[in-house]
Amino acid sequence: MRNWNYLKYVLKHKWYVLIYCWRFGLFWRGIVHDISKFRPSEWGPYRDRFFGPETISEETMAAFQMAWHLHQQRNRHHWQYWIEYDGEGWSMKTFQMPLDDALEMIADWMGAGRAITGRMEVGEWYEKNKDKMHLHEGTRFFVENTLRSYCGWNGTSSNA
Repeated sequence: MRNWNYLKYVLKHKWYVLIYCWRFGLFWRGIVHDISKFRPSEWGPYRDRFFGPETISEETMAAFQMAWHLHQQRNRHHWQYWIEYDGEGWSMKTFQMPLDDALEMIADWMGAGRAITGRMEVGEWYEKNKDKMHLHEGTRFFVENTLRSYCGWNGTSSNA
């Protein structure tokens, strides 16, 4: 039953992301979006984290955190993909996302909101989370202008 429930969620999410990607002209990306979630290294940990028992074990959480990390590194539409740590003093560098990746990221946020809450509330979500995101200044400018244009977001720019 957990596999079925997770499959229904993933397909619902992919459906909404497909709609928003197509609105942005990203036809192929809408089709293949989050295909890595069907890999065993992501499927089981995601299923167990979101459709498992109410009390999550440390082992389940550790497996999910690894799956989330793999997902971010396999999918260019996650801002975390575009960060580099230097390994010496652990300074962080952000890279500008290509426009198609940034648009797919926004479509992903929009699709997640619709799949989870039934509403398109990406502006509210971004406002709450923008200061945690390490985006290149050019990417942030593009993202915020796109949110203003497509989603009616009228928040303030972040300095992160």
